Amino acid sequence: MPKIVIAVDGYSSCGKSTTAKGVAARLGYAYIDTGAMYRAVTLYFLQNHVSLTNPKDVTKALENIKIEFRRNPETGRNETFLNGLNVEDEIRKLYIANMVSEVSAITEVRRAMVAQQQRMGKSRGVVMDGRDIGTVVFPDAELKVFMTADAETRAARRQIELLAKGDMLDIDEILANIRKRDLIDTTRADSPLRQADDAHLIDTTNMTLDGQIALVTRMAEDTMTKI
Repeated sequence: MPKIVIAVDGYSSCGKSTTAKGVAARLGYAYIDTGAMYRAVTLYFLQNHVSLTNPKDVTKALENIKIEFRRNPETGRNETFLNGLNVEDEIRKLYIANMVSEVSAITEVRRAMVAQQQRMGKSRGVVMDGRDIGTVVFPDAELKVFMTADAETRAARRQIELLAKGDMLDIDEILANIRKRDLIDTTRADSPLRQADDAHLIDTTNMTLDGQIALVTRMAEDTMTKI
């Protein structure tokens, strides 16, 4: 069967990344977590006190950022490396989530990350999740999926993820963060979050992760048989 690009877009904490990882594993495809790339940039900017309102500072900082994904042989999970250091756990913390939408709205950041993402997916056979994969990064993706869920459900899921990592946060704080990110993501001037015209809408509010993975995998297999 021909290899395709599967673009998984949507709101935060609606199961995009886990679904994309599961689909990639079932199909034997590469998985690219674009959200982790923006989180890694955010971490670098915070650690190095980069001014988000100074384009020269931003551009200079981006020249010093190298992001890689490596598979951990012990856990089997993909992990994010920033300039050679494993930052997978650090970039999932709430202080990064509180800033990532603002950083990812910067045009210079988006241009740099989109260029990297397009190089990663050039040979097809990838599942890529994010906010603008089907609209900007790979508008020619053979399969596009747009995922959503109600904000309260997403906040509850995010709280469970954070608790599993030892971070105990109030549900109202998490919900406020999700709503803030939604607003920034959907209203930013550069590549706002939106459903591509040819994307399949999936509401995950009442779906299990296994159900999400199975549904998108079936869509992918159906798409490949029609090429």
